[in-house]
Amino acid sequence: WDNADFSRGVGTTFYQEFPTLNTAKPPFVRDVEAKVRRYLRSSYSAAWTLKITWEKAPAYAARTDTQRTNTYQAVLTTDGFRSYVLMLYQEGGMQWDYTRLAATNVLIGYT
Repeated sequence: WDNADFSRGVGTTFYQEFPTLNTAKPPFVRDVEAKVRRYLRSSYSAAWTLKITWEKAPAYAARTDTQRTNTYQAVLTTDGFRSYVLMLYQEGGMQWDYTRLAATNVLIGYT
């Protein structure tokens, strides 16, 4: 991830919390549980999930380019013992001009 810059009024950040301990689980949480089970081959039942979406986020510094934006999500989830993060990116990958970023070793995801 790099620094997004919302100072020019371009882009938005949304979040939605899903506290699901002892409550019915919405389809989104059931989908997150299914992904964790499939990718990690383990049983998993979410007690809490947070979805954060950065929509049409321009790279820092936005004064140089507000046309190339990215939409991406982080989904944090826990059962109270284990915690996971799902990182989701728009189709087509990174749209920022990486030659204009402060860091030159750009990755999508984490290491």
